[in-house]
Amino acid sequence: MKKLAYIIIGFGLWMIFTFKLSWENIIVGILVSTITVFLFGKYFVQDLSKLLEPKRYYWFIVYLFVFIWECIKANFDVAYRVLHPDLPIKPGIVKTRTTLKTDVAKTTLANSITMTPGTITMDIINDDIYIHWIYVRSTDPNEYGERIVGKFEKYIKKIFE
Repeated sequence: MKKLAYIIIGFGLWMIFTFKLSWENIIVGILVSTITVFLFGKYFVQDLSKLLEPKRYYWFIVYLFVFIWECIKANFDVAYRVLHPDLPIKPGIVKTRTTLKTDVAKTTLANSITMTPGTITMDIINDDIYIHWIYVRSTDPNEYGERIVGKFEKYIKKIFE
């Protein structure tokens, strides 16, 4: 039953993205959705009932504004460092811990960090996240953890867990 729901969702997305109502497109969309679900279905969200909770969509919209704001700030920070004559960078790899439990939430956090200029998530091992940072501002794990992970983690937890 879960696989059928994923196939329907995948087919709906196919139709939205292709925006073409023809028999060939419908058949290809069903085939692609079915093959995708059978190949990668084990990596999808396991509890589909979470998709029906409106509060998760509310927090997702809030999260988008927070992410966009943090992305804008990071862009200006990186531009300042690149354009400054002294190139004030202090690169390093920091290890921080997340309280997120699901793989989807951890992946979303890692991708959010990576999409913010000046940071790249290198690896996730259990609850530890390794991040390359263009300017390591502190050697205190609590402080840099709050600077990098804290701004996204609380919203991602409300969306995915």
